[in-house]
Amino acid sequence: MSHSQNNPATDSGIPIDEVYTTGPVSLPLPGEYPYTRGIRRDMYRGRLWTMRQYAGFSTAEESNKRYHYLLSQGTTGLSVAFDLPTQIGYDSDHAMSEGEVGKVGVAIDSLADMETLFAGIKLQEITTSMTINATASTLLAMYVALAKKQGADLKAISGTIQNDILKEYAARGTYIYPVKPSMRLITDIFEWCSRELPKWNTISISGYHIREAGSTAVQELAFTLANGKAYVQAALDCGLDINVFGRRLSFFFNAHNNLFEEVAKFRAARKIWAGIMKDLGATHPDAMALRFHTQTGGSTLTAQQPENNIVRVTIQALAAVLGGTQSLHTNGFDEALSLPTENAARTALRTQQIIAFESGVTDTVDPLGGSYYLESLTSSLESAALDIIRQIENTGGAIAAVESGWMQNEIARSSYTYQKHIEDRSRTIVGVNRFQSAAADTPPLLKVDDSIRKSQSAKLARLKSERNNTEVTARLNALKQAAMGTDNLMPYIVSAVESYATLGEIADNLRVVFGEFQG
Repeated sequence: MSHSQNNPATDSGIPIDEVYTTGPVSLPLPGEYPYTRGIRRDMYRGRLWTMRQYAGFSTAEESNKRYHYLLSQGTTGLSVAFDLPTQIGYDSDHAMSEGEVGKVGVAIDSLADMETLFAGIKLQEITTSMTINATASTLLAMYVALAKKQGADLKAISGTIQNDILKEYAARGTYIYPVKPSMRLITDIFEWCSRELPKWNTISISGYHIREAGSTAVQELAFTLANGKAYVQAALDCGLDINVFGRRLSFFFNAHNNLFEEVAKFRAARKIWAGIMKDLGATHPDAMALRFHTQTGGSTLTAQQPENNIVRVTIQALAAVLGGTQSLHTNGFDEALSLPTENAARTALRTQQIIAFESGVTDTVDPLGGSYYLESLTSSLESAALDIIRQIENTGGAIAAVESGWMQNEIARSSYTYQKHIEDRSRTIVGVNRFQSAAADTPPLLKVDDSIRKSQSAKLARLKSERNNTEVTARLNALKQAAMGTDNLMPYIVSAVESYATLGEIADNLRVVFGEFQG
Protein backbone atom coordinates (compact mmCIF):
# COMPACT_ATOMS: atom_id res chain seq x y z
CA MET A 1 0.00 0.00 0.00
CA SER A 2 1.10 3.55 -0.68
CA HIS A 3 1.55 5.25 2.68
CA SER A 4 1.05 8.76 1.36
CA GLN A 5 -1.09 10.47 4.02
CA ASN A 6 -2.90 12.48 1.35
CA ASN A 7 -3.89 9.78 -1.13
CA PRO A 8 -3.72 6.29 0.40
CA ALA A 9 -4.48 3.43 -2.01
CA THR A 10 -4.33 -0.36 -2.12
CA ASP A 11 -1.44 -2.15 -3.82
CA SER A 12 -3.52 -2.18 -7.03
CA GLY A 13 -4.01 1.58 -6.84
CA ILE A 14 -7.63 1.54 -5.64
CA PRO A 15 -8.17 4.74 -3.60
CA ILE A 16 -9.00 4.25 0.08
CA ASP A 17 -11.56 6.58 1.66
CA GLU A 18 -11.06 7.85 5.18
CA VAL A 19 -14.29 6.21 6.34
CA TYR A 20 -16.95 4.03 4.71
CA THR A 21 -20.55 4.67 5.71
CA THR A 22 -22.60 2.70 3.19
CA GLY A 23 -22.63 -0.89 2.04
CA PRO A 24 -24.87 -3.50 0.39
CA VAL A 25 -28.37 -3.80 1.82
CA SER A 26 -28.17 -7.59 1.64
CA LEU A 27 -25.60 -10.19 0.69
CA PRO A 28 -26.11 -13.71 -0.68
CA LEU A 29 -25.53 -16.35 1.95
CA PRO A 30 -22.35 -18.44 1.94
CA GLY A 31 -22.82 -21.52 -0.23
CA GLU A 32 -25.20 -19.67 -2.54
CA TYR A 33 -24.52 -18.34 -6.06
CA PRO A 34 -22.31 -16.38 -6.77
CA TYR A 35 -20.41 -17.69 -3.69
CA THR A 36 -18.92 -14.30 -2.77
CA ARG A 37 -19.08 -15.23 0.92
CA GLY A 38 -17.73 -18.78 0.55
CA ILE A 39 -18.42 -22.00 -1.34
CA ARG A 40 -19.98 -23.85 1.62
CA ARG A 41 -22.74 -22.69 3.93
CA ASP A 42 -20.78 -23.61 7.08
CA MET A 43 -17.20 -23.10 5.76
CA TYR A 44 -14.63 -23.73 8.55
CA ARG A 45 -17.28 -24.58 11.15
CA GLY A 46 -17.80 -27.73 9.11
CA ARG A 47 -14.24 -28.41 7.95
CA LEU A 48 -10.98 -26.51 8.22
CA TRP A 49 -8.86 -25.77 5.19
CA THR A 50 -6.22 -28.36 4.24
CA MET A 51 -2.92 -27.41 5.84
CA ARG A 52 -0.32 -28.12 3.18
CA GLN A 53 3.40 -27.55 3.40
CA TYR A 54 5.22 -27.24 0.09
CA ALA A 55 8.24 -29.50 0.32
CA GLY A 56 10.67 -31.21 -1.98
CA PHE A 57 14.42 -30.89 -2.28
CA SER A 58 17.49 -32.92 -3.07
CA THR A 59 16.64 -36.61 -3.58
CA ALA A 60 13.40 -38.54 -3.21
CA GLU A 61 14.88 -40.11 -0.06
CA GLU A 62 15.50 -36.73 1.60
CA SER A 63 12.10 -35.34 0.61
CA ASN A 64 10.39 -38.50 1.90
CA LYS A 65 11.94 -37.85 5.35
CA ARG A 66 10.56 -34.28 5.32
CA TYR A 67 7.09 -35.57 4.33
CA HIS A 68 7.02 -38.02 7.22
CA TYR A 69 8.13 -35.23 9.57
CA LEU A 70 5.44 -32.82 8.34
CA LEU A 71 2.73 -35.48 8.62
CA SER A 72 3.85 -36.19 12.18
CA GLN A 73 3.50 -32.47 12.98
CA GLY A 74 -0.10 -32.19 11.78
CA THR A 75 0.11 -31.39 8.07
CA THR A 76 -3.10 -32.61 6.44
CA GLY A 77 -1.95 -32.63 2.82
CA LEU A 78 1.36 -32.86 0.99
CA SER A 79 2.53 -30.43 -1.67
CA VAL A 80 5.43 -31.46 -3.90
CA ALA A 81 8.07 -29.08 -5.23
CA PHE A 82 10.00 -30.47 -8.22
CA ASP A 83 13.44 -29.40 -9.34
CA LEU A 84 13.88 -27.39 -12.53
CA PRO A 85 15.00 -30.28 -14.79
CA THR A 86 11.90 -32.28 -13.78
CA GLN A 87 9.71 -29.27 -14.55
CA ILE A 88 11.09 -28.83 -18.07
CA GLY A 89 11.42 -32.47 -19.06
CA TYR A 90 15.09 -33.30 -18.60
CA ASP A 91 16.47 -36.29 -16.71
CA SER A 92 19.09 -35.59 -14.05
CA ASP A 93 21.90 -36.90 -16.29
CA HIS A 94 21.07 -34.50 -19.17
CA ALA A 95 23.62 -31.76 -19.89
CA MET A 96 20.89 -29.12 -19.38
CA SER A 97 20.41 -30.36 -15.79
CA GLU A 98 23.92 -29.41 -14.70
CA GLY A 99 23.86 -27.37 -11.49
CA GLU A 100 20.07 -27.64 -11.02
CA VAL A 101 19.41 -31.19 -9.82
CA GLY A 102 17.53 -31.19 -6.50
CA LYS A 103 17.99 -27.44 -6.01
CA VAL A 104 14.51 -25.86 -6.04
CA GLY A 105 12.66 -29.13 -5.52
CA VAL A 106 13.02 -32.88 -5.65
CA ALA A 107 14.51 -34.67 -8.67
CA ILE A 108 12.05 -37.20 -10.14
CA ASP A 109 13.35 -39.08 -13.18
CA SER A 110 11.19 -42.21 -13.16
CA LEU A 111 8.54 -44.24 -11.39
CA ALA A 112 11.35 -45.64 -9.22
CA ASP A 113 11.94 -42.14 -7.78
CA MET A 114 8.20 -41.68 -7.21
CA GLU A 115 8.13 -44.98 -5.30
CA THR A 116 10.92 -43.69 -3.04
CA LEU A 117 9.31 -40.26 -2.64
CA PHE A 118 6.14 -41.75 -1.14
CA ALA A 119 7.66 -44.77 0.64
CA GLY A 120 5.59 -45.54 3.73
CA ILE A 121 2.79 -43.15 2.69
CA LYS A 122 -0.57 -44.52 1.50
CA LEU A 123 -1.72 -42.38 -1.41
CA GLN A 124 -5.37 -43.24 -0.76
CA GLU A 125 -5.13 -41.72 2.74
CA ILE A 126 -3.69 -38.30 1.86
CA THR A 127 -4.21 -35.56 -0.70
CA THR A 128 -1.21 -34.48 -2.74
CA SER A 129 -0.72 -31.26 -4.67
CA MET A 130 2.00 -31.20 -7.32
CA THR A 131 3.40 -27.94 -8.67
CA ILE A 132 4.10 -29.20 -12.15
CA ASN A 133 2.98 -27.88 -15.53
CA ALA A 134 4.75 -28.83 -18.78
CA THR A 135 5.36 -32.38 -17.52
CA ALA A 136 2.15 -32.63 -15.45
CA SER A 137 0.83 -35.55 -17.51
CA THR A 138 3.97 -37.61 -16.80
CA LEU A 139 4.11 -36.87 -13.06
CA LEU A 140 0.39 -37.63 -12.72
CA ALA A 141 0.97 -40.90 -14.60
CA MET A 142 3.76 -41.80 -12.15
CA TYR A 143 1.48 -41.02 -9.18
CA VAL A 144 -1.29 -43.17 -10.67
CA ALA A 145 1.13 -46.01 -11.43
CA LEU A 146 2.32 -45.93 -7.80
CA ALA A 147 -1.26 -45.85 -6.48
CA LYS A 148 -2.02 -48.93 -8.57
CA LYS A 149 1.07 -50.70 -7.17
CA GLN A 150 -0.18 -49.85 -3.66
CA GLY A 151 -3.55 -51.44 -4.50
CA ALA A 152 -5.38 -48.12 -4.10
CA ASP A 153 -8.84 -47.47 -5.50
CA LEU A 154 -8.20 -44.87 -8.21
CA LYS A 155 -11.75 -43.58 -7.76
CA ALA A 156 -10.73 -42.54 -4.20
CA ILE A 157 -7.37 -40.92 -5.02
CA SER A 158 -7.49 -37.15 -4.50
CA GLY A 159 -5.11 -34.29 -5.08
CA THR A 160 -4.19 -31.64 -7.61
CA ILE A 161 -1.73 -31.08 -10.43
CA GLN A 162 -1.04 -27.46 -11.28
CA ASN A 163 -1.12 -28.19 -15.04
CA ASP A 164 -1.49 -24.47 -15.89
CA ILE A 165 0.70 -23.85 -18.93
CA LEU A 166 -0.62 -20.42 -19.96
CA LYS A 167 0.85 -18.71 -16.92
CA GLU A 168 4.20 -20.41 -17.70
CA TYR A 169 4.37 -18.53 -21.00
CA ALA A 170 3.19 -15.33 -19.28
CA ALA A 171 5.15 -15.32 -16.04
CA ARG A 172 7.24 -18.32 -15.03
CA GLY A 173 8.99 -19.89 -18.01
CA THR A 174 8.91 -23.66 -17.37
CA TYR A 175 7.24 -24.51 -20.66
CA ILE A 176 8.35 -27.10 -23.24
CA TYR A 177 5.91 -27.38 -26.14
CA PRO A 178 4.05 -24.76 -28.20
CA VAL A 179 0.68 -23.55 -26.93
CA LYS A 180 -1.67 -25.75 -28.96
CA PRO A 181 -0.13 -29.17 -28.16
CA SER A 182 0.25 -28.03 -24.55
CA MET A 183 -3.48 -27.27 -24.44
CA ARG A 184 -4.14 -30.71 -25.95
CA LEU A 185 -2.25 -32.39 -23.10
CA ILE A 186 -4.34 -30.43 -20.60
CA THR A 187 -7.69 -31.35 -22.15
CA ASP A 188 -6.52 -34.98 -22.44
CA ILE A 189 -5.93 -34.95 -18.69
CA PHE A 190 -9.39 -33.43 -18.08
CA GLU A 191 -11.06 -36.13 -20.16
CA TRP A 192 -9.02 -39.07 -18.83
CA CYS A 193 -9.36 -38.09 -15.17
CA SER A 194 -13.12 -37.60 -15.46
CA ARG A 195 -13.26 -41.35 -16.18
CA GLU A 196 -10.32 -42.77 -14.23
CA LEU A 197 -9.65 -40.31 -11.36
CA PRO A 198 -12.99 -38.61 -10.65
CA LYS A 199 -11.84 -36.99 -7.36
CA TRP A 200 -8.63 -35.55 -8.80
CA ASN A 201 -8.37 -31.80 -9.42
CA THR A 202 -7.12 -31.77 -13.01
CA ILE A 203 -5.78 -28.22 -13.04
CA SER A 204 -4.86 -25.55 -10.53
CA ILE A 205 -5.19 -22.33 -12.48
CA SER A 206 -2.45 -20.25 -10.98
CA GLY A 207 -2.40 -16.58 -10.18
CA TYR A 208 0.43 -17.24 -7.75
CA HIS A 209 3.25 -17.03 -10.27
CA ILE A 210 1.62 -14.12 -12.10
CA ARG A 211 1.76 -12.19 -8.81
CA GLU A 212 5.30 -13.40 -8.08
CA ALA A 213 6.35 -11.99 -11.46
CA GLY A 214 5.20 -8.54 -10.33
CA SER A 215 1.52 -8.16 -11.18
CA THR A 216 -0.95 -6.24 -9.02
CA ALA A 217 -3.76 -7.99 -7.15
CA VAL A 218 -6.23 -6.86 -9.84
CA GLN A 219 -4.02 -8.26 -12.63
CA GLU A 220 -3.56 -11.53 -10.73
CA LEU A 221 -7.34 -11.82 -10.54
CA ALA A 222 -8.01 -10.87 -14.16
CA PHE A 223 -5.21 -12.83 -15.85
CA THR A 224 -5.89 -15.97 -13.79
CA LEU A 225 -9.62 -16.03 -14.48
CA ALA A 226 -9.07 -15.20 -18.16
CA ASN A 227 -6.67 -18.17 -18.37
CA GLY A 228 -9.26 -20.30 -16.60
CA LYS A 229 -11.86 -19.31 -19.17
CA ALA A 230 -9.46 -20.34 -21.97
CA TYR A 231 -9.03 -23.82 -20.43
CA VAL A 232 -12.78 -24.23 -20.08
CA GLN A 233 -13.34 -23.15 -23.68
CA ALA A 234 -10.66 -25.60 -24.89
CA ALA A 235 -12.40 -28.42 -23.01
CA LEU A 236 -15.81 -27.40 -24.42
CA ASP A 237 -14.29 -27.38 -27.92
CA CYS A 238 -13.25 -31.00 -27.31
CA GLY A 239 -16.84 -31.91 -26.45
CA LEU A 240 -16.33 -32.31 -22.70
CA ASP A 241 -19.20 -31.71 -20.26
CA ILE A 242 -18.71 -28.46 -18.30
CA ASN A 243 -20.75 -29.83 -15.39
CA VAL A 244 -18.33 -32.77 -15.10
CA PHE A 245 -14.86 -31.30 -15.69
CA GLY A 246 -15.92 -27.96 -14.18
CA ARG A 247 -16.17 -29.57 -10.75
CA ARG A 248 -12.52 -30.62 -10.87
CA LEU A 249 -11.05 -27.21 -11.66
CA SER A 250 -9.25 -25.44 -8.84
CA PHE A 251 -7.31 -22.21 -8.52
CA PHE A 252 -4.06 -21.19 -6.83
CA PHE A 253 -3.71 -17.65 -5.54
CA ASN A 254 -1.02 -15.60 -3.85
CA ALA A 255 -1.55 -13.80 -0.55
CA HIS A 256 0.31 -10.53 0.01
CA ASN A 257 0.49 -8.10 2.91
CA ASN A 258 -2.39 -5.72 2.13
CA LEU A 259 -4.84 -7.62 4.32
CA PHE A 260 -8.15 -6.16 3.19
CA GLU A 261 -7.30 -6.03 -0.52
CA GLU A 262 -6.29 -9.70 -0.41
CA VAL A 263 -9.51 -10.75 1.37
CA ALA A 264 -11.54 -8.74 -1.15
CA LYS A 265 -9.58 -10.33 -4.03
CA PHE A 266 -10.54 -13.85 -2.95
CA ARG A 267 -14.22 -12.90 -2.57
CA ALA A 268 -14.27 -11.13 -5.94
CA ALA A 269 -12.61 -14.15 -7.60
CA ARG A 270 -15.47 -16.43 -6.56
CA LYS A 271 -18.09 -13.96 -7.78
CA ILE A 272 -16.46 -13.37 -11.17
CA TRP A 273 -15.78 -17.07 -11.81
CA ALA A 274 -19.35 -18.09 -10.97
CA GLY A 275 -20.54 -15.62 -13.60
CA ILE A 276 -18.03 -16.84 -16.19
CA MET A 277 -19.00 -20.49 -15.70
CA LYS A 278 -22.71 -19.73 -15.76
CA ASP A 279 -22.28 -17.80 -19.02
CA LEU A 280 -20.39 -20.77 -20.51
CA GLY A 281 -23.29 -23.10 -19.71
CA ALA A 282 -22.56 -24.54 -16.25
CA THR A 283 -25.64 -25.37 -14.21
CA HIS A 284 -24.24 -27.61 -11.44
CA PRO A 285 -23.36 -25.57 -8.31
CA ASP A 286 -20.00 -27.36 -7.92
CA ALA A 287 -19.04 -26.38 -11.48
CA MET A 288 -19.67 -22.70 -10.72
CA ALA A 289 -18.08 -22.55 -7.25
CA LEU A 290 -14.41 -21.46 -7.34
CA ARG A 291 -12.24 -23.55 -5.03
CA PHE A 292 -8.69 -22.38 -4.36
CA HIS A 293 -5.37 -23.07 -2.70
CA THR A 294 -3.35 -20.17 -1.34
CA GLN A 295 0.36 -19.77 -0.78
CA THR A 296 1.81 -16.84 1.08
CA GLY A 297 3.84 -14.48 -1.10
CA GLY A 298 7.38 -15.65 -1.76
CA SER A 299 8.30 -12.33 -3.36
CA THR A 300 7.30 -10.47 -0.18
CA LEU A 301 9.92 -12.28 1.90
CA THR A 302 13.09 -10.36 2.69
CA ALA A 303 16.64 -11.62 3.15
CA GLN A 304 17.16 -8.70 5.55
CA GLN A 305 15.85 -9.35 9.09
CA PRO A 306 14.32 -12.69 8.00
CA GLU A 307 12.47 -13.18 11.30
CA ASN A 308 10.16 -10.32 10.16
CA ASN A 309 8.87 -12.75 7.54
CA ILE A 310 7.05 -14.69 10.27
CA VAL A 311 4.84 -11.62 10.77
CA ARG A 312 4.34 -11.16 7.01
CA VAL A 313 3.38 -14.81 6.58
CA THR A 314 0.90 -14.55 9.47
CA ILE A 315 -0.85 -11.53 7.92
CA GLN A 316 -0.98 -13.27 4.53
CA ALA A 317 -2.27 -16.54 5.96
CA LEU A 318 -4.94 -14.64 7.89
CA ALA A 319 -6.02 -12.92 4.65
CA ALA A 320 -6.37 -16.31 2.94
CA VAL A 321 -8.47 -17.71 5.77
CA LEU A 322 -10.67 -14.61 6.06
CA GLY A 323 -11.07 -14.82 2.26
CA GLY A 324 -12.27 -18.45 2.40
CA THR A 325 -9.41 -20.57 1.06
CA GLN A 326 -9.79 -24.38 0.80
CA SER A 327 -6.09 -25.12 1.23
CA LEU A 328 -3.09 -23.14 2.46
CA HIS A 329 0.69 -23.25 2.38
CA THR A 330 2.68 -20.92 4.60
CA ASN A 331 6.25 -20.04 3.59
CA GLY A 332 9.23 -20.53 5.87
CA PHE A 333 10.78 -17.32 7.21
CA ASP A 334 14.14 -18.26 5.68
CA GLU A 335 12.93 -18.83 2.11
CA ALA A 336 14.40 -15.59 0.76
CA LEU A 337 17.78 -17.18 1.56
CA SER A 338 17.36 -20.90 0.86
CA LEU A 339 14.92 -23.80 0.84
CA PRO A 340 13.21 -23.87 4.26
CA THR A 341 14.92 -25.61 7.15
CA GLU A 342 12.93 -28.06 9.26
CA ASN A 343 12.63 -25.41 12.00
CA ALA A 344 11.25 -22.80 9.57
CA ALA A 345 8.80 -25.32 8.09
CA ARG A 346 7.52 -26.17 11.57
CA THR A 347 7.03 -22.48 12.45
CA ALA A 348 5.16 -21.96 9.18
CA LEU A 349 2.84 -24.89 9.93
CA ARG A 350 2.31 -23.70 13.52
CA THR A 351 1.23 -20.32 12.10
CA GLN A 352 -1.69 -22.04 10.36
CA GLN A 353 -2.55 -24.09 13.41
CA ILE A 354 -2.61 -21.03 15.69
CA ILE A 355 -4.93 -19.22 13.26
CA ALA A 356 -7.16 -22.31 13.09
CA PHE A 357 -7.35 -23.16 16.78
CA GLU A 358 -6.54 -20.00 18.74
CA SER A 359 -7.59 -16.90 16.79
CA GLY A 360 -11.37 -17.37 16.67
CA VAL A 361 -11.60 -16.36 13.00
CA THR A 362 -13.01 -19.77 12.04
CA ASP A 363 -15.98 -19.50 14.42
CA THR A 364 -18.26 -17.74 11.95
CA VAL A 365 -18.48 -17.74 8.15
CA ASP A 366 -17.09 -14.70 6.28
CA PRO A 367 -16.52 -12.67 9.48
CA LEU A 368 -15.65 -9.50 7.51
CA GLY A 369 -18.73 -9.79 5.26
CA GLY A 370 -20.86 -6.66 5.39
CA SER A 371 -17.95 -4.41 6.32
CA TYR A 372 -18.51 -1.22 4.38
CA TYR A 373 -14.83 -1.05 3.49
CA LEU A 374 -14.46 -4.70 2.50
CA GLU A 375 -17.61 -4.77 0.39
CA SER A 376 -16.53 -1.59 -1.39
CA LEU A 377 -13.09 -3.08 -2.06
CA THR A 378 -14.63 -6.35 -3.30
CA SER A 379 -16.79 -4.40 -5.78
CA SER A 380 -13.84 -2.25 -6.89
CA LEU A 381 -11.60 -5.28 -7.48
CA GLU A 382 -14.38 -7.08 -9.34
CA SER A 383 -15.01 -4.07 -11.58
CA ALA A 384 -11.31 -3.46 -12.31
CA ALA A 385 -10.65 -7.15 -13.04
CA LEU A 386 -13.68 -7.42 -15.34
CA ASP A 387 -12.40 -4.42 -17.30
CA ILE A 388 -9.09 -6.24 -17.93
CA ILE A 389 -10.87 -9.50 -18.79
CA ARG A 390 -12.98 -7.64 -21.38
CA GLN A 391 -9.79 -6.14 -22.79
CA ILE A 392 -8.31 -9.65 -23.11
CA GLU A 393 -11.48 -10.93 -24.80
CA ASN A 394 -11.42 -8.04 -27.25
CA THR A 395 -7.86 -9.00 -28.31
CA GLY A 396 -8.81 -12.64 -28.95
CA GLY A 397 -8.71 -14.21 -25.47
CA ALA A 398 -6.01 -15.34 -23.06
CA ILE A 399 -4.11 -17.53 -25.54
CA ALA A 400 -3.78 -14.62 -27.97
CA ALA A 401 -2.81 -12.28 -25.10
CA VAL A 402 -0.01 -14.67 -24.15
CA GLU A 403 1.17 -15.44 -27.69
CA SER A 404 1.38 -11.72 -28.53
CA GLY A 405 3.30 -10.94 -25.33
CA TRP A 406 0.64 -8.46 -24.15
CA MET A 407 0.08 -10.18 -20.79
CA GLN A 408 3.83 -10.45 -20.15
CA ASN A 409 4.30 -6.74 -20.91
CA GLU A 410 1.53 -5.70 -18.54
CA ILE A 411 3.07 -7.74 -15.72
CA ALA A 412 6.54 -6.30 -16.46
CA ARG A 413 5.17 -2.76 -16.33
CA SER A 414 3.59 -3.35 -12.89
CA SER A 415 6.74 -5.02 -11.59
CA TYR A 416 8.84 -2.05 -12.70
CA THR A 417 6.50 0.43 -10.99
CA TYR A 418 6.53 -1.59 -7.76
CA GLN A 419 10.35 -1.72 -7.69
CA LYS A 420 10.60 1.98 -8.46
CA HIS A 421 8.38 2.76 -5.45
CA ILE A 422 10.64 0.69 -3.19
CA GLU A 423 13.72 2.48 -4.46
CA ASP A 424 12.25 5.97 -4.09
CA ARG A 425 10.89 4.93 -0.66
CA SER A 426 7.30 5.86 -1.45
CA ARG A 427 6.58 2.24 -0.46
CA THR A 428 8.02 1.05 2.84
CA ILE A 429 9.49 -2.44 3.15
CA VAL A 430 10.45 -2.84 6.79
CA GLY A 431 14.11 -3.75 7.21
CA VAL A 432 14.87 -3.12 3.52
CA ASN A 433 14.40 0.57 2.74
CA ARG A 434 13.47 1.71 6.26
CA PHE A 435 14.21 0.49 9.78
CA GLN A 436 17.37 -1.27 8.64
CA SER A 437 19.68 -3.07 10.99
CA ALA A 438 23.46 -3.06 10.71
CA ALA A 439 23.74 -6.46 12.40
CA ALA A 440 24.08 -9.53 10.20
CA ASP A 441 21.23 -11.89 11.03
CA THR A 442 21.45 -14.87 8.68
CA PRO A 443 19.82 -17.96 10.21
CA PRO A 444 21.15 -21.51 9.64
CA LEU A 445 20.42 -22.44 6.01
CA LEU A 446 19.51 -25.66 4.22
CA LYS A 447 22.25 -26.61 1.74
CA VAL A 448 21.69 -28.94 -1.21
CA ASP A 449 24.84 -30.80 -2.23
CA ASP A 450 25.90 -30.64 -5.90
CA SER A 451 26.82 -34.35 -5.73
CA ILE A 452 23.11 -35.20 -6.02
CA ARG A 453 23.33 -35.08 -9.82
CA LYS A 454 25.99 -37.79 -9.71
CA SER A 455 23.90 -40.08 -7.49
CA GLN A 456 20.75 -39.49 -9.57
CA SER A 457 22.68 -40.25 -12.77
CA ALA A 458 23.99 -43.48 -11.24
CA LYS A 459 20.41 -44.46 -10.34
CA LEU A 460 19.32 -43.77 -13.92
CA ALA A 461 22.13 -45.89 -15.36
CA ARG A 462 21.17 -48.76 -13.04
CA LEU A 463 17.48 -48.44 -13.92
CA LYS A 464 18.19 -48.53 -17.66
CA SER A 465 20.35 -51.63 -17.30
CA GLU A 466 17.72 -53.50 -15.27
CA ARG A 467 14.44 -52.63 -17.03
CA ASN A 468 13.07 -54.32 -20.18
CA ASN A 469 14.39 -51.87 -22.77
CA THR A 470 12.59 -53.55 -25.67
CA GLU A 471 9.27 -52.95 -23.89
CA VAL A 472 10.26 -49.36 -23.05
CA THR A 473 11.09 -48.63 -26.70
CA ALA A 474 7.82 -50.15 -27.89
CA ARG A 475 5.74 -48.09 -25.44
CA LEU A 476 7.59 -44.87 -26.26
CA ASN A 477 7.03 -45.50 -29.97
CA ALA A 478 3.32 -46.07 -29.30
CA LEU A 479 3.21 -42.72 -27.46
CA LYS A 480 4.94 -40.95 -30.35
CA GLN A 481 2.49 -42.44 -32.87
CA ALA A 482 -0.47 -41.42 -30.71
CA ALA A 483 0.89 -37.88 -30.45
CA MET A 484 0.87 -37.68 -34.26
CA GLY A 485 -2.85 -38.52 -34.23
CA THR A 486 -5.77 -37.48 -32.03
CA ASP A 487 -5.93 -40.21 -29.37
CA ASN A 488 -5.98 -39.23 -25.71
CA LEU A 489 -2.31 -39.43 -24.69
CA MET A 490 -2.75 -40.26 -21.00
CA PRO A 491 -3.10 -44.08 -21.40
CA TYR A 492 0.09 -44.11 -23.49
CA ILE A 493 2.00 -42.02 -20.93
CA VAL A 494 0.83 -44.25 -18.06
CA SER A 495 1.90 -47.31 -20.05
CA ALA A 496 5.36 -45.82 -20.71
CA VAL A 497 5.81 -44.85 -17.06
CA GLU A 498 4.85 -48.35 -15.89
CA SER A 499 7.66 -49.80 -18.03
CA TYR A 500 10.04 -47.39 -16.22
CA ALA A 501 10.52 -45.09 -19.19
CA THR A 502 12.03 -41.91 -17.79
CA LEU A 503 10.52 -38.44 -17.66
CA GLY A 504 13.15 -37.19 -20.13
CA GLU A 505 12.50 -40.01 -22.58
CA ILE A 506 8.77 -39.30 -22.58
CA ALA A 507 9.34 -35.53 -22.99
CA ASP A 508 11.84 -36.10 -25.82
CA ASN A 509 9.41 -38.28 -27.76
CA LEU A 510 6.75 -35.57 -27.47
CA ARG A 511 9.32 -32.91 -28.46
CA VAL A 512 9.91 -34.79 -31.72
CA VAL A 513 6.21 -34.51 -32.60
CA PHE A 514 5.22 -31.20 -31.01
CA GLY A 515 8.41 -29.16 -31.26
CA GLU A 516 9.39 -26.62 -28.61
CA PHE A 517 7.93 -23.21 -27.76
CA GLN A 518 10.20 -20.39 -28.86
CA GLY A 519 9.58 -17.67 -26.28
